[in-house]
Amino acid sequence: MRNDASDTGWLRPALFVVLAVTVFRLVMLAFDRTDLFVDETQYWLWGQRLDFGYYSKPPLIGWVIGLVTRLASDAPFWVRMPGTLFHAATALILAALAARIAGRSAAIWTAALYVTLPFVGVGTVMISTDTIMAPFFALALLFFWRCGEDRRPVFALAAGAAIGAAFMAKYAAIYFLIGAALAMIAVPGRRIGWGNAALMVLAFAVVISPNVVWNLTHKLATVEHTMDNVGWVRGGAGLNFGSMAEFFGSQFGVFGPVAMVALLVGYFRKGADARALALLSVPPLIAVTVQALLGKAYANWAVAAYFAGTVLAVLVLPRWGRWLALAFNLIVTVTIPVLTVLAPWPVVNGKPLLNRYLGREELSTRILALAQADGVPVYTDDRDILADLFYTGRDSGVTIYAPRNEGRPRNYYEQTFPLPEGFDGRILVLRREPLDCGAGAMPPAGILATSGVWSDRQIIPYVVDGGCLAARP
Repeated sequence: MRNDASDTGWLRPALFVVLAVTVFRLVMLAFDRTDLFVDETQYWLWGQRLDFGYYSKPPLIGWVIGLVTRLASDAPFWVRMPGTLFHAATALILAALAARIAGRSAAIWTAALYVTLPFVGVGTVMISTDTIMAPFFALALLFFWRCGEDRRPVFALAAGAAIGAAFMAKYAAIYFLIGAALAMIAVPGRRIGWGNAALMVLAFAVVISPNVVWNLTHKLATVEHTMDNVGWVRGGAGLNFGSMAEFFGSQFGVFGPVAMVALLVGYFRKGADARALALLSVPPLIAVTVQALLGKAYANWAVAAYFAGTVLAVLVLPRWGRWLALAFNLIVTVTIPVLTVLAPWPVVNGKPLLNRYLGREELSTRILALAQADGVPVYTDDRDILADLFYTGRDSGVTIYAPRNEGRPRNYYEQTFPLPEGFDGRILVLRREPLDCGAGAMPPAGILATSGVWSDRQIIPYVVDGGCLAARP
């Protein structure tokens, strides 16, 4: 390991690369023509109702969006803008780690490859908990490495606090503690001592404690939802090798094919630093691959593998391999934001390529106009519609209700905005099929012409008395 890690000769060129990509992304984001996705509008709503936890995720993404939109506006640009800045910061933090391990060149390449990775490109046009977790996870890696160098307690505390903040963004940050434990066991140079390990865990526990208390006082809502996502915990496990292969194959798209091959080679590379980085990277990849075998897994669930993984891939790749990886990444880096600007073009098989990110605001605007015309609240059991109604209708004065669930709420809207018990006023109900209040099918209140994601889905509006909701089949 290099001992001249205080050299900052890498910073200016790395900063130039990261800044160039960041400015390009912010300019393109200003002209983005896609609607906020269902998760993004939900995170925005969390930012208007600050808390220490939410139904499906820990609270940090809501805090970040809430802060930015209060300082700027609720426009989609500002909801999504933190993603670009958070990934830019992550690139520079990982570059600092690479500088300590392998010097100036590795640092510059780490910054360049990370900031252009495919999953980073997606995370800069659509805000997600992965993006908010990223810089804090990277900081934890850097401070943990520093603690292994000189065993100063301040770095142990900083590592614990950083990974606690990452955990407050996404529970997948827990993989850091598993990787750190493995690295301390297998690599003497990463052993920070029992006292420092205790300080790291203590700092982690203190930072996450508000969310722990929130969960304990809200029937473990976020934990329960996480278990729902795991799937086999509720319904039993099976062996689905097709699902496992699909997930593992998707990682070559998430991390980039060249970088992914380098990472897999790096997992078997000799040397203390490579072994430590491998152990800090591999736990989420193994865990989620097993999850895919036993049930299902989304492509982004193993993103925590690719923070230490980026540094390891850079160490493995020869110079020509780094250029090849960067060339692929740059194609993705340019293509993703360009597509959001050109939407609804291109059209594939009769539909816009980004169809699922279009038509949401349009439908909500039509629904809200009907509700305002009749002076009634809106009721729907569709989470996608609920999410966009709250965002698009934020200044409309229209009240929005979700179903009242007698058991555990199925989503944040049922948890927080259920139809009041015994509601008997008139209300606009949105249905996929005809509504019968007991005397035959009700006449629709209008026609909701739909486009984008709703173009092939029937949404029928009805204005009825509240009692109809209890009587409907």
